[in-house]
Amino acid sequence: MTQKQGWMIVRTLIVTISTIGALWLLMWLFSLTYPFIIGAILAWMLKPLSKWLKERLRFPSPLAALVTLLTGVGGLAGVLTGVTFLSIYGFQQFSERVPEWVEQSAKNIQSFFNETIWPFWQDVIGLLDALTPEQQATLQEGIIQLGTQLGSVLAQIGQGIADGLTQVALAFPSFLIGFLFTLLGMYFISKDWDTLAEGMTRKLPPALIERMEAFILALRVRVLGFLRAQIILMSITTIIVFIGFLLLRVEYPFILAIIVGIAEILPYLGTGTILIPWFIYLFITGEITFGLAIAILYLVAVVVRQSIEPKVLSFSMNLNALAVLISLFAGLQIFGFVGLFIGPGLLVVLVILRDIGVAEDMKSIIRDGLRKEEK
Repeated sequence: MTQKQGWMIVRTLIVTISTIGALWLLMWLFSLTYPFIIGAILAWMLKPLSKWLKERLRFPSPLAALVTLLTGVGGLAGVLTGVTFLSIYGFQQFSERVPEWVEQSAKNIQSFFNETIWPFWQDVIGLLDALTPEQQATLQEGIIQLGTQLGSVLAQIGQGIADGLTQVALAFPSFLIGFLFTLLGMYFISKDWDTLAEGMTRKLPPALIERMEAFILALRVRVLGFLRAQIILMSITTIIVFIGFLLLRVEYPFILAIIVGIAEILPYLGTGTILIPWFIYLFITGEITFGLAIAILYLVAVVVRQSIEPKVLSFSMNLNALAVLISLFAGLQIFGFVGLFIGPGLLVVLVILRDIGVAEDMKSIIRDGLRKEEK
């Protein structure tokens, strides 16, 4: 091994350790300041509106920041209100049919009990009478143990649900506090954006400022691409479900298709949030044909979504389709269902760092050190 190769190995270790340390430091700082980071991101996203208010309408910075804040919060509230209205409307339509469904379900369950369960039970009793006392005692003991184990499993499930609800209840006040600080941070950052940007420009090296501006520009393009991709996927799912509902002659197909399409944003389940309980209920109530049709519609929506998602994300975010697929799977394995968003997000950051030259700089440092070539 030559001296140059030895120094390259040392520099590689230094760069690797420094990168891991920087990531750990960033995660630690994020855990302490995340409301203000989120507020800064929201202020940056709404910066064009704030700039327009100040330049076109001559609003002072505090008023422009307040109007921007109210517009952002109002827009979010409007979207949530619309989704809530559609959901309530859909559930109202369902609730009108609930009495009929309950009555039909009761009849089907009673018929199933009379025609299947009761004759089977009579056969079991006949078999039990034919057993010896020792065999009956052994069978009863096994049934008791099975019931005890089943009760233990149900108790664990109930305890898990109770613990989860408790954690949600305990986290809710912290969420409200974080949300309040996010709004305050968004307002003050939006109000003093120009001053903060000017101070940062004076204190940081020009090369770093140039890289940060390139990173922000690329991130904006990719974030908008991600949002566009999600809208495309939700729209495609809505269209597929709407066509299926029309063919099946489901009442209120458009409203129900929109609700299912909105549910597509939920990781893991997506359309299954609505369609899985639906076809299970249909199977229970004896509507096997209709239940199979809804199940097939769900499978078609899932297959189409899984087939086109990597392509849509790669096209909208200018990423490799295979890389997107790997990031989705890796994020799912590491972070759970939230990883379906974290994985592509980390991929976007890595690709942007490569595009703006950070990866090349790290290679140069490993290869040549911090020395600059003389021209």
